[in-house]
Amino acid sequence: MSHKIEGTPPPVVRSTGPVGGRVAAAGADRSAPVEASQGGDSLRLTGEATSLQALQRELSVAPAIDQARVAEVRQALESGSYRIDPARIADRMIDLDRQLGG
Repeated sequence: MSHKIEGTPPPVVRSTGPVGGRVAAAGADRSAPVEASQGGDSLRLTGEATSLQALQRELSVAPAIDQARVAEVRQALESGSYRIDPARIADRMIDLDRQLGG
């Protein structure tokens, strides 16, 4: 079985120059970093990005493990009083799925 390819491929898009900053001339020493242009570039974060940064800062200082909760669960397991509530677990899983956009 053979397939015939017809038409021409789309043209290749090539940059005509740097988008920002300066580029070393051809043949120039390229071992030193190239300086960025002194243009009026600016960056503005959205409210969501700002919130994510705040959350990241909070999480970076919070302990990874809640030792008090671990001790509480350990004691409940050892005493046999630890209760598993399947409905609560299911509800929390559904809530998490909703938060993740599911």
